[in-house]
Amino acid sequence: MQPFMVITHMLSLIPLSPVFAFAVTQDDGYTAANDAALAQRARQSPETFSELYHRHLPGVYRYHLARTGNVQEAEDLTAQTFLAAIEAIGTYRQQGSFSAWLFGIARHKLHDHYRQRKPDLPLEAAQDVRSPLPLPEETALQHSEIRQVAQALRLISPERAEALVLCLFGGFSLPEASQALGKSEAAVKMLVYRGVSDLQGRLAAHQEMA
Repeated sequence: MQPFMVITHMLSLIPLSPVFAFAVTQDDGYTAANDAALAQRARQSPETFSELYHRHLPGVYRYHLARTGNVQEAEDLTAQTFLAAIEAIGTYRQQGSFSAWLFGIARHKLHDHYRQRKPDLPLEAAQDVRSPLPLPEETALQHSEIRQVAQALRLISPERAEALVLCLFGGFSLPEASQALGKSEAAVKMLVYRGVSDLQGRLAAHQEMA
């Protein structure tokens, strides 16, 4: 578990890039019910959507970062997700949590992104990817580890990878992930458990090849 948990902890603490960091606020009174009320108000008053944006920006950004392994792509996909959400806010009917609805949009944007992009590099080539910008040594190492996680996630079961990313990087609770994935909480818990094992194995194999 150690290699996976170290990188998971690192990803969970990654600050938002400067593009988004200004927008984040702390809301100790956050609840799903508050989300639903804000979403209802946002249908008539779009500026109300900004509070939902502030609440969910970190989770959406880290979700996309974990899946792409690329800061610029994560920024672009996060912006696309929230733009689509505010345009479609009138379709949210409160039949599920707002977070599940929002991450449904994020998942669609991610799938569209992969359909349009060039083929991914194999896992063993991830270590050779270089940023076009000069980076300090620690930052370069962090980016390399993020890419490794993203590459490894693509090599495990899609359902397990999605459950892992929602719960560990997106900040979903088990009930929220259950709703987003359309599965029972027990099934999601098992997906996460098995996904952790799979991802650990992929990362360990990459370390052996390095």
